Amino acid sequence: MREPQEFEGLVLFSKNFKEKDKLVKIFTEQYGKKMFFVRHANKKNSQIISSIQPFTQSIYIGQIKEDGLSFLTASKDVTPFFNIQKDIFLSAYATYILNLTDASVEDGIYDPLLYGFTKQMLAYINEGYDAEIMTNIFEVQILKRFGLSYNWLRCPICQESKGAFDFSEVYNGVLCEKHWYKDENRCHFHPRAVHFLRLFSQIKTEKIQSIDLTPETKQQIREALDYIFDNYVGINLKSKKFIDDMTKWQHVLKDSENKN
Repeated sequence: MREPQEFEGLVLFSKNFKEKDKLVKIFTEQYGKKMFFVRHANKKNSQIISSIQPFTQSIYIGQIKEDGLSFLTASKDVTPFFNIQKDIFLSAYATYILNLTDASVEDGIYDPLLYGFTKQMLAYINEGYDAEIMTNIFEVQILKRFGLSYNWLRCPICQESKGAFDFSEVYNGVLCEKHWYKDENRCHFHPRAVHFLRLFSQIKTEKIQSIDLTPETKQQIREALDYIFDNYVGINLKSKKFIDDMTKWQHVLKDSENKN
């Protein structure tokens, strides 16, 4: 057995194993995604339980195995994302982000860029940034992990980078208004939605806080991303369905409040 290693990680999910133990999947900065066996995690006096809760980042100590289960023995510098943990709406978006991360890379693959990006998006949501917009940014930028390298920057025909654009499957990205006729089957996304998808594909950290979108624009972005994910990514995540249902609940509650 290898000597215990110290590593940073984000909890992806955990589940009970037998009566007192847990299996915890952690996206580690150094070793990629690993499934850990945590002995006696469910005991009342467990010292490690706080660090293996959902939406938690920590420094962990354990034994890393290339194949099979690794073992978690201790933790330190535990950083819970408290605001996410206590808010069902924030936790829904954060869960979806973690599920996308889990689906986009194989276990055991070293990917510090994806690790840092995932952690940063959770931190933004926890700090009060718009969870829906943060999720959209994450969705656009993680498409590459599913093998979808779209051209969001400029028209492939004339190199135009300003004005109205639509998404073209034929041209594998955006097509400017002057050349929409080149693809009669273009997606007909709302130009404003495409504008923000283009922005989200390359947005810098310092610009994120300034984004403020209307509900109508958010819905247009959602419809465009749903089309791309449904037709080209092809994954069905329960967390995404929960967000869709949750959005419907919000609309019903809002309509009810307006009537009263």
